[in-house]
Amino acid sequence: MTTLALVLAAVLAVACVVLVARPFLRDIRGAEDLREPTGPERERTRLAEERDRALAALKELEFDHRTGKISDADYHAEVGELRSAAAEALRALDEQQGRRPGPVRSSRTRV
Repeated sequence: MTTLALVLAAVLAVACVVLVARPFLRDIRGAEDLREPTGPERERTRLAEERDRALAALKELEFDHRTGKISDADYHAEVGELRSAAAEALRALDEQQGRRPGPVRSSRTRV
């Protein structure tokens, strides 16, 4: 009886290991999220990354200015360049996606 229990326990343990390891043993060559972007998709990805970098730098600069780490003169010297870079990246991304940038509307403007 104990031999039968040991064999059943061993079979159960092997089955559990196989079930747990199965996702790691699959062939992942066909996964779409791992493929390298090509053509327009690569350019869109590059532009989106450029936009994200410019907006992150602008956000960090504004935070540093608000917390007093950067003087007003330094802030004003750098903010224009960062805003221009972010706006250019947004324009290029819109053009690449086939959208024409429209007029900027204020949140206070009524339609």
